[in-house]
Amino acid sequence: MNPFDTISSDDEAIIEYDDGDFHVVKPGAFVICAVSGTRIPLKALRYWSVDKQEPYLDAATALQAMKEAGSS
Repeated sequence: MNPFDTISSDDEAIIEYDDGDFHVVKPGAFVICAVSGTRIPLKALRYWSVDKQEPYLDAATALQAMKEAGSS
């Protein structure tokens, strides 16, 4: 991304999730929670699965995703 690129609030980011950090592959303003479908602003992104490579809205949603994965 160069300094003249702008990110619209309608642009979804593409993220690569690592342990304790994530890397932006395609810049955007938000990602979509894998469980709830809610938009998560990148500045608020705190929960994700490295194995599944998916973001979660909050701790309760992340726990719900782990429980659902364990029951399949």
